Amino acid sequence: MLRRVATVFAAMITMGFSGIPSAEARPDMVGYQGDYAPGTIVVKTNERRLYLIIDSNRALRYPVGVGKAGKQWTGTARIEGKYRDPAWAPPDDVKRDNPKIADVIAGGSPANPMGVAAMTLSGGGQYAIHGTNRPGTIGRFVSYGCIRMYNNDIDDLYRRVSVGTPVVVTQQ
Repeated sequence: MLRRVATVFAAMITMGFSGIPSAEARPDMVGYQGDYAPGTIVVKTNERRLYLIIDSNRALRYPVGVGKAGKQWTGTARIEGKYRDPAWAPPDDVKRDNPKIADVIAGGSPANPMGVAAMTLSGGGQYAIHGTNRPGTIGRFVSYGCIRMYNNDIDDLYRRVSVGTPVVVTQQ
């Protein structure tokens, strides 16, 4: 048994814990081919990745949590608002599924699912790109359609984009 534990531990060290996402994730500069203008945010829900297009060949790539089954959406939007430590009022479908949830959760509260920052998307205010106080949800199908990011990553993206930035959400 001790030998098996030592073997697993050695394998993890050799792999550099690469299968374990870090709550301190930073974006990766990656090659990117697509027909999007620089500055566009592209979310690929099946990859659970968000790309900020830098130029015709490169993008910054961030891991994200996306909509769970039946809550995913695709389409285009624009960043409509940017908020630090936003308060959160659960939408009707969240409230319906979780009737005991508070009507408003204060910004900065550990119970607030928006994390340290949020950028609301056009189209009715239903969706946002936001941080999370639950980093274990990144890389999963977990939300009601919002795009979740590590708090450090939403901070980084927040500084790089402005109101009006185009957002494209695909299932690719």
